[in-house]
Amino acid sequence: MFTIEHEFDGTLVTLVDDDGDAVHGDVTIYIQDDGVILEQADAHTDMVNRIRLSDGQVKDLVAALNLPEGTYQRAGKDQD
Repeated sequence: MFTIEHEFDGTLVTLVDDDGDAVHGDVTIYIQDDGVILEQADAHTDMVNRIRLSDGQVKDLVAALNLPEGTYQRAGKDQD
């Protein structure tokens, strides 16, 4: 299950841990104009892990989901 909330300065997507497994907690993805922040609570350390992706990294990730193994560079990369 997931939720989507549109806020003033971005969109918040929450990927809910449907299995109820404490090892795989919910993931929140905050999408802004300048990049994406992913967060997930770590039940073992009681800390939140945060990863920030630039707009270019997000574009690379989206492209990678549809490609076979290999090394790639997006066309027009300098225009990010």
